[in-house]
Amino acid sequence: MTERAEEFPGSTGFPDGTVFPGKTEAEIASQPGCWLRAAELAGDAAEKLPSRGERVAVVGCGTSWFMAQSYAAAREAAGQGETDAFAASEMPAGRRYDRVLALSRSGTTTEILDLLGRLSGSVRTVAITADPATPVATAADSVIGLEFADEESVVQTRFATTELALLLAHLGEDIAPMAAAADQVLAADLPAELLGARQFTFLGTGWTYGLASESALKLREAAGLWTEAYPAMEYRHGPMAVTGPGSVVWLLGPTPDSLPAEVAAAGGMAWQPPVARQTPLAELVRVHRVAAAIARSRGLDPDRPRNLTRSVILLPR
Repeated sequence: MTERAEEFPGSTGFPDGTVFPGKTEAEIASQPGCWLRAAELAGDAAEKLPSRGERVAVVGCGTSWFMAQSYAAAREAAGQGETDAFAASEMPAGRRYDRVLALSRSGTTTEILDLLGRLSGSVRTVAITADPATPVATAADSVIGLEFADEESVVQTRFATTELALLLAHLGEDIAPMAAAADQVLAADLPAELLGARQFTFLGTGWTYGLASESALKLREAAGLWTEAYPAMEYRHGPMAVTGPGSVVWLLGPTPDSLPAEVAAAGGMAWQPPVARQTPLAELVRVHRVAAAIARSRGLDPDRPRNLTRSVILLPR
């Protein structure tokens, strides 16, 4: 497997023959292959990743924070040990951890580097990044590089899902069915009811709540849409008030069976194809495709969304 989106086999367009209009779409389409490569890497990286029984904190910013949330919930559900997830700027001081895992695509994000500097010498730190030749390499005790999943787009897609695939594989998850399901998502047409929606609410449970938050972020970043994300059981506690004609409630992972009917009664549409329940990471690929397609239809460039940069680097105070 090669290391750049445009070099992946078939990367000139989606399986239906649609030509990629930009880097974002090419990077979206390369995800299944990246996940399989990450699964192969998981064994070699095992000594750097948390061991069973360790008390672990996972930190990130933006998308990486949501991936941290998903991994933390999955690790605890797998019985691997207590795992907390924090935005890097909000990790509380003084808590004891055996290992801190920092997720940073760019390796240059100010909040990540500041936190690693404060933790230096007090706890073992590991960074997962797309570019090990960046400041994170010296700030962390050890680094796992996913250069093959790096991106040119500002909006993260394949790097985030690839780092999560690596972490899930380390927990013992079989990534092959997820990759196969993602291939199916890439080959399918995008439903008109998703492309024409005015508002999205994403719901998840357990490790898929992080995916729900990430899904909402993708549509905000790429297409500037009104989106929200909640744990599935919280939908009835206020969020359903915004549901109405043109609303899509996107269900990721197992959710209460009664929710689709409640969404319909509120005037919205519940979206949960089988892949969303069975392989939610693959359903995130559909979210990526919808976000990019809506952005293009609105005259926006998901490769370079407004007001955003690939890395947030703050000036010293």
